[in-house]
Amino acid sequence: MTVRNARLAVAALFFTNGALFANLIPRYPQIKADLELSNSLYGLSIAAFPAGAIVAGLAAGVLIRRFGSARVAVAGTLLTAAGVFVAGVAPAVLALAAALFLAGAMDAVTDVAQNAHGLEVQRHYGRSIINSFHAVWSIGAVTGGAMAAGAIALDLPRAMHLGISGVLFAIVALVALRFCLPADRGEPAAVTRAAGTTRPSAGARTWLIVGALVLIAIGGAIVEDAGNSWAAVYLSGDLHAAAAVAAWGYIALVGAQFAGRLVGDRLVDRFGQRAVARAGGLVVAGGMGLALAVPTVAGTILGFAAAGFGVATLVPAAMHEADELPGLKPGTGLTVVSWLMRLGFLLSPPVVGAVADNAGLRTGLLVVPAAGVLVIVLAGVLQGRRTSRDRDREADSAPALV
Repeated sequence: MTVRNARLAVAALFFTNGALFANLIPRYPQIKADLELSNSLYGLSIAAFPAGAIVAGLAAGVLIRRFGSARVAVAGTLLTAAGVFVAGVAPAVLALAAALFLAGAMDAVTDVAQNAHGLEVQRHYGRSIINSFHAVWSIGAVTGGAMAAGAIALDLPRAMHLGISGVLFAIVALVALRFCLPADRGEPAAVTRAAGTTRPSAGARTWLIVGALVLIAIGGAIVEDAGNSWAAVYLSGDLHAAAAVAAWGYIALVGAQFAGRLVGDRLVDRFGQRAVARAGGLVVAGGMGLALAVPTVAGTILGFAAAGFGVATLVPAAMHEADELPGLKPGTGLTVVSWLMRLGFLLSPPVVGAVADNAGLRTGLLVVPAAGVLVIVLAGVLQGRRTSRDRDREADSAPALV
């Protein structure tokens, strides 16, 4: 029962991590209007969140080794909640950026720590369960977005809404800590394996593949950021949707992403990651391209849903492929891809904002179908369909879990 309780506790942490920031995202249009921000300044301000994540990301491993992954995950959750609350009530743009920087930094630490603890629980199970945690994260994101939409519809002040959500999810995290595995110093499995394992030196071709995988992951990040940063702003501004309706652009994206994650493993097993990624890129490019070509509220929400579904498997695929590349120490490719893909979250908001100020947000959002085309072009570096013999060989060569 202890391991089962720990699994539920980690799931609760993933749910909380998804829900906390999702409560803020649909409030962005109101914050932008209250602070009288241009699209460019708005884009730069919200880029503080991924900037904080990039700055703090490498500190996670040190903190986990010092305090344990469960404690770090919960502490990061509490500080993320504080950053989200302050961002929601910030009286000036600098305060908004500082609060988002804090929230992004703590979110990155939480993300690594909860994955580390989830992998520790997985080792006790002796089978893969980590994908289920990421699906729960998507449920949390949809829940948080729906909570925000409800708060907007009820005309709750941002301070009250974000205060309630922050306290609620802080309590969930603190309760979950009681059921996590005791006194662990867990780290991601790839990092643990890297301690005493080496492979032949990587050549130029290997690093070119890593670069392509980074671009695929960045493509997924750009699409996700479009939903996070611009969906509600575009729907409420350019398309004049009510604030509560505009929130559904983001909700549709993360909800469809969750659905894609539920069926993704079966699709990959049947068709191969390369085919699934290309089909996903086509769905992104076609769905969002059509929504931008014929702009309506309902069509745009469906376009964001198509984009979310299309990118559901991209980031896990890029990370897995990078970790399996010959010539790299275990964990090196994974670390590079996970680190550099945050550039998509960092650069996308100010770039889209600058384009929006000069040519309109509808033009700025063309980065979404462009990301879909990028994935189609680069998907050849991903694995094709594996045969039963390939899967059996992989299972035989895998190290035993302890």
